[in-house]
Amino acid sequence: VQLVESGGGLVQPGGSLRLSCAASGSIVRVNGMSWYRQAPGKERELVAAITSGGSTNLADSVKGRFTIPRDSAKNTVYLQMNSLKPEDTAVYYCNAQVVEATAVGEATFSYWGQGTQVTVSS
Repeated sequence: VQLVESGGGLVQPGGSLRLSCAASGSIVRVNGMSWYRQAPGKERELVAAITSGGSTNLADSVKGRFTIPRDSAKNTVYLQMNSLKPEDTAVYYCNAQVVEATAVGEATFSYWGQGTQVTVSS
């Protein structure tokens, strides 16, 4: 299973970006999907998460600015980021909880994307 991210880049404060993360491989189904970010010298933190049923959870710092849409048919999650601030600058990583078939039945594995840089600067 692979997670491939895209959509990062440089944007001015107040601008918008949309990140994408697509899961592919031997997938039975994808349960929760989420976005994390890690700024230089800081711990990785949860930004947004969405369950297979569509329930979402957003960090307080991004509520009202970010959303986390999901296309379950494509095993893809997005992070729509609006009103970006310099403090949103970080490497953004997606995570997916993937159910796979194994020799002893279904099992859930956690996968990470490669990370994509988001820089908010004038």
